[in-house]
Amino acid sequence: MLHFLFDWLQSIDFPGAGVFQFITFRSSMAVITSLAISLLVGKRTINYLQKQQIGEVVRDLGLEGQLRKKGTPTMGGIIILASIIIPTILFGNLQNVYVRIMLMTTVWLGIVGFADDYIKTFKKDKEGLSGRLKILGQVVVGLLVGLTMYLSDDIVVRERVILDNGEYKTEMVQDAPEEAPSPVFVTRDVKETITTIPFLKDNEFDYSRIVWFLGDRAEQWGWVVFVLFIILIVTAVSNGANMTDGLDGLATGTSTIIGITLGILAYLSGNIIYSEYLNIMYIPNTGELVIFMSAFVGATIGFLWYNSYPAQVFMGDTGSLSLGGIIAVYAILIRKELLIPILCGVFFIESLSVLIQVGYFKYTKRKYGEGRRVFKMAPLHHHYQLKGYPEAKIVTRFWIVGIFLAVIAVLTLKVR
Repeated sequence: MLHFLFDWLQSIDFPGAGVFQFITFRSSMAVITSLAISLLVGKRTINYLQKQQIGEVVRDLGLEGQLRKKGTPTMGGIIILASIIIPTILFGNLQNVYVRIMLMTTVWLGIVGFADDYIKTFKKDKEGLSGRLKILGQVVVGLLVGLTMYLSDDIVVRERVILDNGEYKTEMVQDAPEEAPSPVFVTRDVKETITTIPFLKDNEFDYSRIVWFLGDRAEQWGWVVFVLFIILIVTAVSNGANMTDGLDGLATGTSTIIGITLGILAYLSGNIIYSEYLNIMYIPNTGELVIFMSAFVGATIGFLWYNSYPAQVFMGDTGSLSLGGIIAVYAILIRKELLIPILCGVFFIESLSVLIQVGYFKYTKRKYGEGRRVFKMAPLHHHYQLKGYPEAKIVTRFWIVGIFLAVIAVLTLKVR
């Protein structure tokens, strides 16, 4: 919103208006604003939720300190959502298709999560929104994102033109300052289903290769495969964040670490100079996503002020489903979704622990007549709780693992 105002101020040569054109400035303002909103609005929201008796419903699973959480206000995810949406609207370019996709994702998954929390707290139904409806909400987001990427002319990838002999096409810059003209690579903007594969030298993968057997139709059907992968990734990461949200500050802090990393990757991918230097995929107009992710980071840090141990508020599904979906869609837009198993390793291992636990229990029940467990309890953070580790220590160590994985994700830019 302010983007248009400062554009007009710059057109009339208003002093200082040009600073608003810099992504770094607007990102800084987004962080400050989102942090301020979450801190200032957070306390009032918590007080309101307490007055409305919107508290956490706790089942006694024998975990240390679990019963103390009973009655703690939930649905605090609305604090995170407001702290993301407002700064993005203020400082982002709303004409940018990537920004609009992220706002749509935030609002839609926020509604799905809010519906689940509302049923649990107001309707007193511990099951909340049915699993099928949750999945449907996530599938709808993935489908909308995939179709938008396919249909929008604004979503392209800039690649170098390759000649028949396999070399890059170059041309000479005649107005170069040196005496001899300088060769430059010829590029073009294309709509392709390509993404980045970590650790490989030629680190671009085209989803159409999966249906190579279709011959000339492989490129066309590649979009179908691409959209299906988007739906799968959004659903998996959103549920992974939801499963991770079981200890005070665990999902919030982990999301902050992931958000900072994705912001760095988006800035590099959206900057033609840095992408050329690092020899990574350049995606025009994704620089605006840095403003959104700055608001995301500020919102999660501000929420952590109240969500850290012992938590004064829980985000509920309103927050956790949204955080996971935002991370997934963001990674997809900057073509880094194949980094998710590394970058979102904490979410991944939490989800994997549940799948292993459930699968092994069912297998042993069929084979031996009695279900057996791999972990004391799943998700994994509860396993460590039952082993006697204090909650704060578990959370801190998971954060450290998240930081380690984030560093590895950044290193994949050069380590191939």
